[in-house]
Amino acid sequence: MFPVWDQQPSDRSNSLSLDLFLFSAFFLDQDQFDNLDKHSQWGIDFLERYAKFVKERLEIEQAYAKQLRSLVKKYCPKRSKDDEFTSCLSFYSILNELNDYAGQREVVAEEMGHKVYGELMRYSQDLKGERKLHLQEGRKTQQYLDQCWKHMDNSKKKFERECKEAEKSQLIYERLDNDINATKSEVEKAKSQLYLRQHLVEESKNEYAAQLQNFNSEQWKHFNVAIPQIFKNLQDMDERRTVKLGEMYRSFAEVERRVIPIISKCLEGMVTAAKNVDERRDSGVVVESFKSGFEPPGDFPFEDFSQNIQRTGSDGTIGTPKTEGGKPDPKHAVARTKNKLWLFGKKPKAPTLEDLSHLPPEQRRKKLQQRIDELNKELQKEMDQRDALNKMKDVYEKNPQMGDPGSLQPKISETICNMEKLRSEIHKNEVTFPEDHSALTANVLNHVLDVHDHSQEHRSPPQPDPHEFDDEFDDDDPLPAIGHCKALYSFDGSNEGTLVMNENEVLYVIEIDKGDGWTRVRKQGGEEGYVPTSYVEITLEKNSKGAVTYI
Repeated sequence: MFPVWDQQPSDRSNSLSLDLFLFSAFFLDQDQFDNLDKHSQWGIDFLERYAKFVKERLEIEQAYAKQLRSLVKKYCPKRSKDDEFTSCLSFYSILNELNDYAGQREVVAEEMGHKVYGELMRYSQDLKGERKLHLQEGRKTQQYLDQCWKHMDNSKKKFERECKEAEKSQLIYERLDNDINATKSEVEKAKSQLYLRQHLVEESKNEYAAQLQNFNSEQWKHFNVAIPQIFKNLQDMDERRTVKLGEMYRSFAEVERRVIPIISKCLEGMVTAAKNVDERRDSGVVVESFKSGFEPPGDFPFEDFSQNIQRTGSDGTIGTPKTEGGKPDPKHAVARTKNKLWLFGKKPKAPTLEDLSHLPPEQRRKKLQQRIDELNKELQKEMDQRDALNKMKDVYEKNPQMGDPGSLQPKISETICNMEKLRSEIHKNEVTFPEDHSALTANVLNHVLDVHDHSQEHRSPPQPDPHEFDDEFDDDDPLPAIGHCKALYSFDGSNEGTLVMNENEVLYVIEIDKGDGWTRVRKQGGEEGYVPTSYVEITLEKNSKGAVTYI
């Protein structure tokens, strides 16, 4: 008998206990990995869910900012006709502040996109890669332990099979050894077979012991070194994920908090704009815009239709005083008052005139000034273009290879012609510029009653009244000069009362244009007469009434 057999029952019980332990340890380890796998996946899903929330939030901010900008664009003024009212200016300021507010909402959306949503998505990808690496490492460790367990189990089964074969060989040898009919050769053969089996049992036993020792060592490393390290790595990863979420929560709030001061300034600007609304100023703008300049109408005279009835001398009734010739004063005729411009009455339909005399005095003054400013701007542009062409012409003359100077002459001539037209138009508007409200009121009413539209070429020069200056000057004293002028063009002076004028001739101005297109001038020799206003460039003295310099 071999001592190995004496230990065989206990070895079998130990083997069964080891199997149960390995089975429970394997499934315990597998359950832990499954739990950690689910938890880590849940953590990443939660991170991406928060990232999705941030994305939807920034999309709301973008849409809100876009709608605000569209609203501002919709209500922004296309024309500046209402810029004089403080209520309109305040509203435009509020629109500007609202536009800046929309810009801050765009900043919030952009910051959320870059610093929160983008960072969360990048970190999510990193977590997925790290999680996959740790789980793969745990599976490899488990697979290696399973492989060691299989080798140990195979060696154990082999050892068990060899023991059973040796036990059979021993029973055969004992039976032949006790059998008196067995030959010696049969006994020896059974004995040698027994020794062979015992040798194989010893080898499988040693192999099983080595595999068992190796498995126990790897199992200790697995449960005491590898698995704890993997679990620790997964724990660190999950803790870092939690910390990152906290940082993103703070960043989400910081993005909003950083724009609060600017948004507060926008709101303060809106409040300031509201305080700038001035009802007195707006009322003044309305008054200034629609002020007509007309004087209030006078009292209606009493018209006595009984003046032609003869009365007796005994009649003590006091008669109404008669006007000269027994006729009512035509200046106060009712017929002339029926077309006056009343404040709340119906305006007479007057045609639109080129000199704007159909407008009230103040409105006409503003319109004429606006027209003069526009013409001056156009004239300045033409002058700049002329200067540029002259400079280019000088460059071409100095460097003929750069271009032909003669090619610029038509353009220069055209520009000069445009300048002359603009100067004539400016002068025409400046001459009609209203200076006296009462005179202009009468002029407007006359235009309303009887509109005349004659061009300057068909007008005749005014005939001077020989008694016009009798009260102020003697017959021998010439009229004082109020300025001078330079002839832009030649004039033949064929009409009566006109004066012959040569181009570039300098003359004295003694009477400005009164709206009929003629200016009274005097030559240095003393000869006086009328010349077309558009043919001369007039400069009035500063100390003269209504002095204006014409270019």
